[in-house]
Amino acid sequence: MDDFTLGVAIFAVTLVVIMARVPVGLAMLAMGGIGYTLVAGYEPLLNTLKSSTYERFSSYTLSVVPLFLLMGQFATKAGINRALFQATRAWVGHWRGGLAIATVGGCAMFGAICGSSLATAATMSQVALPEMRRYSYSASLSTGTLAAGGTLGILIPPSVILVIYAVYTEQSIGHLFLAALVPGIIATVGYMIVVAAFVRLVPGSGPAGERFSLRARLRSLRDIWPVALVFVLVVAGIYLGWFSPTEGAAIGAGSVGLIAVTVGGMRWRGLSQSLLETAEITALIFLILLGAEIFNAFLALTQMPVELARLVNRLDAPPMLIMIAMLAVYLVLGCVMESLAMILLTVPVFFPVVLSLDLGLEEDQLAVWFGILALMAVEVGMITPPFGLNIFVINAMARDVSMGETYRGVLPFVASDVVRILIILFVPWTALWAPGLWYG
Repeated sequence: MDDFTLGVAIFAVTLVVIMARVPVGLAMLAMGGIGYTLVAGYEPLLNTLKSSTYERFSSYTLSVVPLFLLMGQFATKAGINRALFQATRAWVGHWRGGLAIATVGGCAMFGAICGSSLATAATMSQVALPEMRRYSYSASLSTGTLAAGGTLGILIPPSVILVIYAVYTEQSIGHLFLAALVPGIIATVGYMIVVAAFVRLVPGSGPAGERFSLRARLRSLRDIWPVALVFVLVVAGIYLGWFSPTEGAAIGAGSVGLIAVTVGGMRWRGLSQSLLETAEITALIFLILLGAEIFNAFLALTQMPVELARLVNRLDAPPMLIMIAMLAVYLVLGCVMESLAMILLTVPVFFPVVLSLDLGLEEDQLAVWFGILALMAVEVGMITPPFGLNIFVINAMARDVSMGETYRGVLPFVASDVVRILIILFVPWTALWAPGLWYG
């Protein structure tokens, strides 16, 4: 068996192993190690483990991951999710489906300081789900909105997955964050439109709530201004070059931590829980990164990504058709795999192919555009049956709602996601406009 065929075979086996629910990091580490040994031998594998592990995890850029995770933990302890939901509820809660629309808005704003889809879905459900139940919202609309709204956590900057994509493809984190802004706004508006259409097509599924006075609405904004200030400070500071993404993450974590202590009443126990949970999630992510490092080293030895790019070019297929095929693979994998695993497993294979396509874009533009498309496709995977993780998180918090009802509620949001992906696919400047405007 030649190296290319071995690379394809190990890649396929790795997919099967991950779909069998073997932990992603262990699966990639084991299969990558086996493949590396078959190609180069056992001792070179040990040398790679020794050197690559240090080089990858001593990266200054990767320190942004635990800092953004810590910021999300502090935001939860500060009760920011509750304040964001109440603020959006005060302004739109009196509409039909207003509480669901407020949930989408709250998820979008919480995602701007969290960077995690699962964390956004879980924390917002604690606040929004009881309110929607109190106003007799249908179970499918309530759980579907929360599952879909949670995906905004990995799209709206800061995004942990975008940071990892930037590290592995050697792209600017700032460029990717800017590129995600417009798609993030489109996603938020699209979800709100879905809710508005849902409550009209299914009467009684989302009754109107109480109307707040103008004074109460303005008071609700007072409760969230510290969060808005932190977001503007971190994002604008990174874009304006005041500090690096890592420094911005540190400033954001420190600022939200201060808010959690002064406003949210966080004490030593909350601080220790935040640090512990951040450490646990970081360790899980870094184990996946280690597995990806060895797996990618094996793929590099086989030259499988490069040979695949050459094969695609020889097919003489339209570049846009190739892009659609890759996005279709993401949508299928999303039914059975976790988002970070999809990115780390497929980017080493797909990225060289994308850079080889003639789409009228420069190489750095192609890299940023593909990163946003891949992120959105991964985002859809978080809510597609049968294994969308956000669906399981929400279903675990709403145990009286059947999985079938949640599936029915989330499907209109999946349709909205597909439309958004097609917009970004066929109009690349939707994502590239903001980085081009800012950086030239």
